[in-house]
Amino acid sequence: MRDAVRHGDAVPEPHVSPEVAPDDERSAPRFTLLIRSAKLTSADAEYLCVVRDASASGISVRTFHPLPAEVPLTLELPNGDRHELERVWEEEGKAGFRFAKPTELERIVEGPSRFSKRALRVNLELPCEIFASLRRFKATLRNLSQQGALITTDEKLSLVQRVKLSAPGLPEVTAKVRWRRGDQYGLSFEDNFQFSDLALIVFNLQQKR
Repeated sequence: MRDAVRHGDAVPEPHVSPEVAPDDERSAPRFTLLIRSAKLTSADAEYLCVVRDASASGISVRTFHPLPAEVPLTLELPNGDRHELERVWEEEGKAGFRFAKPTELERIVEGPSRFSKRALRVNLELPCEIFASLRRFKATLRNLSQQGALITTDEKLSLVQRVKLSAPGLPEVTAKVRWRRGDQYGLSFEDNFQFSDLALIVFNLQQKR
């Protein structure tokens, strides 16, 4: 199992909620995931995280900002698998969850997918601006990843055209148009975001909506 080291007992992190019986928790074998990027999603927002520990009963994650209080969250993995969660504990930069439904641990550890590996994308719907061909015009930012973005605009852009993308709360980034489909354009950034920086950026972008 790539990126996983098995431990003998316990579930995510040593922090256990008073409502969780330690004996029950220790019956689930634990895996430490060295790096597994994922999203915590709610009804109206998405937050980047890193899954560090997982067992058949729950996970612990590395976070980069406070999570919204008393909001149901779902774990979404890069392969599209989704797992409803129940929050157990949270502290600065970390959080632990139980799975709300029975979960196949192997799918979390192995992350099987029918699709080629690609960067984790955060879905957004935010106004942005594009600067291209000495003109600045409006567009809508549809998703954002470390390597690129999806935008929609009524303006016509050419393949491989160099553009600059900006939005309130998003540093101006230089990109090239890699594909187009109707009014949709896929942009590839010249300089990639660090994962932790992107996590904080998308958190702040969604706070501004």
